[in-house]
Amino acid sequence: MSGRQKALLGLFAVLLVALFVVAVGAGRDDPGDPGARHGFVDRLGALGGERSAVDPATVSADCADQTGRLVFSGSCVVRVADPGGLRTLVLRSAARFTVVASAPGDAELTIRDEVEPASDGTGAVAKVAVDQATEVGLTCPGLSGCTVLVATS
Repeated sequence: MSGRQKALLGLFAVLLVALFVVAVGAGRDDPGDPGARHGFVDRLGALGGERSAVDPATVSADCADQTGRLVFSGSCVVRVADPGGLRTLVLRSAARFTVVASAPGDAELTIRDEVEPASDGTGAVAKVAVDQATEVGLTCPGLSGCTVLVATS
């Protein structure tokens, strides 16, 4: 190994130790929030492409009261037109509801999620990945009716 290579290797080792010291020194003593993301991760996600939701106009159902608004008791089948790529169907409600949908792609998997309203009062939110024309089942528990909105975010 030449002297120049040794010097570069030593410089690399010093840089690595310095980065470790900075990382340890920048740490926090609190346990953190497992649901929170660092802003750097959000910025990286923004570079990767748009997060796009299914257009409410491409969603149809027998229980549709108006475009993007589903009113039903019992169950309702929602049909999503082919979005032309991977999109997210965002469903919001003030009350709890159940969603049953097929996984995107060629996976032979059915996903069922019982969505509960958040403790902060923002309501129940379900996000379903859709990459082709598909049907999503919604169920409203109990005897009262449900109102579910197809949201854009």
